[in-house]
Parts: sequence; structure tokens; C-alpha cells
Amino acid sequence: MANNTKICCIFNLAPHYRAPIYKLMDKELQCDFYFGDDVGTPIKKMNYADLTGFKKELKNIYIPNTGFEWQKGAWQLIFKPYTYYIITGTPGSLSNWLLALLAILLRKKVYAWTHGMKGNLTPAGKLIAKNFFRLCTKSLLYGDFSKKLMINEGFKSEQLIPIYNSLDYDCQLEIRKTLVPSTIYKDYFQNNDPILIYIGRVQKSKKIDLLVHALFELKHNNKNCNLVIVGEDIDNNDIPALVKEYNLQERVWFFGPCYNEEKIGELLFNSDICVSPGLIGLTAIHALTYGLPVITSDLYSQHGPEFEAIEPGITGDFFKAGDILDLCKKINNWINLSSKLRERVRLHAYSMVKSKYNPHYQIKVLKSLI
Repeated sequence: MANNTKICCIFNLAPHYRAPIYKLMDKELQCDFYFGDDVGTPIKKMNYADLTGFKKELKNIYIPNTGFEWQKGAWQLIFKPYTYYIITGTPGSLSNWLLALLAILLRKKVYAWTHGMKGNLTPAGKLIAKNFFRLCTKSLLYGDFSKKLMINEGFKSEQLIPIYNSLDYDCQLEIRKTLVPSTIYKDYFQNNDPILIYIGRVQKSKKIDLLVHALFELKHNNKNCNLVIVGEDIDNNDIPALVKEYNLQERVWFFGPCYNEEKIGELLFNSDICVSPGLIGLTAIHALTYGLPVITSDLYSQHGPEFEAIEPGITGDFFKAGDILDLCKKINNWINLSSKLRERVRLHAYSMVKSKYNPHYQIKVLKSLI
């Protein structure tokens, strides 16, 4: 097993949602951790004190209008007595380029934990990415979609290791064991109509306006649903005005931001379908963890890699991007499930997350490499 001088982790940030996997790496691999200070977006950071192996916070320097960045103090770590380096695999990180080049000369191993290639790069971006990933010993990918694309670009399968992504699976599993159907939505809406839920940041890229349009169309066709929006509006989307325009105030619950996992579990467990009409990422895993199927658009290359957990007809569905009628059709298919089929979907969702979208699977992957 690794010791605390063997594995060096250099990441661009320590987001709070990654605390479970980092703590597991800390405990079972005895990693040393170096984290960037800021990535330019309001992401809550984990408590560094939770990691025995935390060493230092590094300054991220972004070079304006270039797409490149520099992590001050990162590349010099190649000269410390580490054998393995696990880095945030961002091709735009110039300090990581230097570290990876030096690692080859010093015969050390560098693993890039990365989105890999998603099929949406410019020719120049593709060239940069391909050359960067070829410098690394292996790429730890968030999903299989990227692996297939990179194999098509000439990478060997054994260089590409899907490690997926995770939330606080153990905590959520314990909460899930306590959940039973509640009257939370009947009490609020005063009806028993199906519940659509969106959870995450309320921002333009999530296209929640399409969901409101779909809610109106469904109502117009006598297929009444209720919509719950959980999250903070950070883009001034003016969704409340749209809800008022369609006279849907009694059908929409602006729950607001929620950081209480027990409450989130109750909200998701008692909903019928999670809908994210724009981009989706870990929201898919959050919903599936509580047995809730997910609908999102078919713009696969624009999603976070977690879209792969959605299996059409099994754990959710994809609608034609921007097509409100197709979104309505997909929603209608999922709100009319028999109780037997709904339970089957719930079990499929549980199985998907248990199979690979959790810290225990991720640590197993890391142990197989180091």
C-alpha cells in the first residue's frame, strides 16, 4: 500500500462534493494533497482540515483571453520524493504540461483525472488536448463517452481508465434507508398530480424556461403536473415572471436553495421525474441515488459526463434539444408508470449508482493502478 511520500495529488480545486472521495484517498492511499485556490466560479470548497495529507493551497493564475492557466508552485513538486502524481487533467494548464514533461525525464507516473475529449473541441483545441494526454501515463476519465471518442482519435484503450464521478454516497445511502413516501407535495400543492423536479443552480444553461413551457403544454392537454425548483437563481432567469405569465403559480414551488441532504432526499424520493432541459451533470447522479429517473436533452457532448448514467427507458430519457413537444412526450411517458414499473426503475437507478458512481468504485480503480 502507498505511503505518504508516494502519491502526490495536484488538483485545481477541492470542491465540497468531492470531500468523500478525497477523504477515502487520504485514508486508504495516504496521498498528499495540493489544491488550487479558485476557479472563477462560486464553488464551495471542502474543509482542508479533514485531510491528514493536505499540504498546501496553490494559486491558480488565469491568462486572459487564452484559455490557458498556471498553477503557481505545482511543477516544482515533480522534484519531491513522489512516485505517482494524480493531477486535474486540464490541457490548458501550462504548469501541468511542464510537470508531465519532467515526469517522463524523471521516470515518474502522471495520471490525469479528466473529462478527456468530449467531441466539442476546435481543431486547435483537439491538437492541444491530444498532445497533453499523450504525455500522461494514463487518463482517468469521468465516463465511457470520452473513452470511445479518444480511442477513435488513436489512443489505446489501456491508457484510458473510466473512474466516473461521485457524491457522498455513504451518507445518501443511509438517508435513503430511512425514506418512505410522504405527503410533502400533497400538503403544498393540495393535489395528487405528478411531481416534476429540477435541482441545481438555476442558470440559463439549464434552460428551465423550457420546463415551464412544457408544464404549460401538459396542462393545456389536461395532463396536469406540479413543478418543484430546488436551487439558487444565479443568472436572474426571471423564471417567476414566466410562471406568472402562464398562470402557473399554483403549479410551481420555488423551493430555493437547499443544503440539507435529508430534505433533498425526501424531495427527490417523493418526485416522479427529475427534469433538466439544458445541461446536466452530477444532478443525474443525485437523482438516481434516490431512485428518481432523469430526463435531459440529447446534446451529449455538452453535458457533464454523468449523462451516461441515464439509460433511455430504464433510468430516464433524452428529448430532442429545444423541442418542447418532445419534452412533453417524454415527461408523459414517465409520469404514467404503474407502481410495479416505477419500483423497477427505482431499483435500476440504485444499481447504476452502486455499480460505479460512488467513492468505493473510484478508490478501487485507483488501487488497481498504484
